[in-house]
Amino acid sequence: MRKKDLAVEVIERLKKEYPETTCTLEYDEAWKLLVSVRLAAQCTDARVNVVVQDLYAVYPTLEDLASAPVDKIEEIVRPCGLGKSKARDISACMIMLRDVYGGHVPDNMKDLLKLPGVGRKSANLIMGDIYKQPAIVTDTHCIRLSNRIGLVNNEKDPKKVEMALWKIIPPEESNQFCHRMVDHGREVCTARTTPYCDRCCLEDICKKRI
Repeated sequence: MRKKDLAVEVIERLKKEYPETTCTLEYDEAWKLLVSVRLAAQCTDARVNVVVQDLYAVYPTLEDLASAPVDKIEEIVRPCGLGKSKARDISACMIMLRDVYGGHVPDNMKDLLKLPGVGRKSANLIMGDIYKQPAIVTDTHCIRLSNRIGLVNNEKDPKKVEMALWKIIPPEESNQFCHRMVDHGREVCTARTTPYCDRCCLEDICKKRI
């Protein structure tokens, strides 16, 4: 099966398996998604969703967070790990949003990638979830499953995986495809335990490169 045909079949099967899918980071404003996705590095979304509530209780607006001392931000976000670097990036990002972009999160990759602490994964998440544009978020689940299934060949670099997937994933399916890959990676095609291939909806078409 050609990779493009495989991709179409994977998309259709995951749609049936996970008809309702969304980002599991909780947010109600675009800048809050930027904060959460930075905190989510090497941390669970569930923990991030708890920690940001403490953060916003003290600094409820973008302007408040931009004005906050970095060490105070660090005290609050420390449970997410890497507190010093995450606090520094969040502070610098909020300052740039306030001073350069008038408090608005950019709606294009070029400007998003100028923000401190924002890489292609975060920028794609913003483009897809906030601005409803085609986006491929190559997080650890997407990279792991894409390799196992055979959508990419032994490729672990996030940007290279993203570029390879752009060639075979229909743009209109890209955002939800990535969310469903996360769902499947958490529920079935797991990383820290043996994958549950016996109950996988892709079992008969997966390359099983485990």
